[in-house]
Amino acid sequence: MNSKTKKSLWMVLLGVVAVFFCSSAGTASAAALDSFAGLEGTIDIAGGTAHIPVMTDAAKNIMTFNPKIRITVEGGGSGIGVQKVGEGLVSIGNTGRALSEEEIAKYGLKSYPFALDGVAVIIHPDNPLSGLAAEQIRDIFSGKITNWKEVGGKDGAIHLFTRDEASGTREVFWEKLLKKGPIATGANVVASNGAMKSAVAQDKDAIGYAGIGHVDQTVKAVVLDGVAPSQENAMKGSYPVVRKLYMNTKGEPSKLVKAFIDYILSPEGTAIITKSGYLPLK
Repeated sequence: MNSKTKKSLWMVLLGVVAVFFCSSAGTASAAALDSFAGLEGTIDIAGGTAHIPVMTDAAKNIMTFNPKIRITVEGGGSGIGVQKVGEGLVSIGNTGRALSEEEIAKYGLKSYPFALDGVAVIIHPDNPLSGLAAEQIRDIFSGKITNWKEVGGKDGAIHLFTRDEASGTREVFWEKLLKKGPIATGANVVASNGAMKSAVAQDKDAIGYAGIGHVDQTVKAVVLDGVAPSQENAMKGSYPVVRKLYMNTKGEPSKLVKAFIDYILSPEGTAIITKSGYLPLK
């Protein structure tokens, strides 16, 4: 067999392998969506803003597979998610925290945890600081420290950003890092993780907090007590400001909503969760 013939044979074999893998991937994807075959109806989702990338990607895949299904995804914060699903206004209410016993009893809710997310303190990329101690962060958010030079930065007033009380991100940050301490009344309040990231990215003297899954090159995540705020450190337990992400339903979900929850928990859903910057729960 001459070299030209060998090369042609290898090209054919590579083509067969490529077709095999493409076919396998397509089969796996279709299998994950098979539970939506023959179904129709609407799934309305609202609540925690950290969930939006996962819910949106899943919704696109499902609606492409079956155009008779319509899925809407809105934010509003964890408190809004609880209220809306509890009052029957949406099919799934997302929360970035566990439900309280009062919420479960009042609305008859069921929870489905699907991912782990850390909450990072974020500053502008041009801020020369890279790390802070937990006590320094508590003093900044309480209003005790008001100038960057007090924590080793440049001379400049600290511009504080926080979330409203309906936010699951805020609750976890407040409980686990601020130890339920005060947040200065003059702090700027933003409505979502995305809005927080945008606000901090545009203000060189800003400090705020957001889910680690939302951190990108537009902001800098602050090292906390020497520990980098990464999802890997969150999973290992070395980074302490962590929370689970939940889907919640009022009682048992309908067949269509159950199919959606199962899809999020499937291998394909796991891939979406990972791509969105979160850690899938086993």
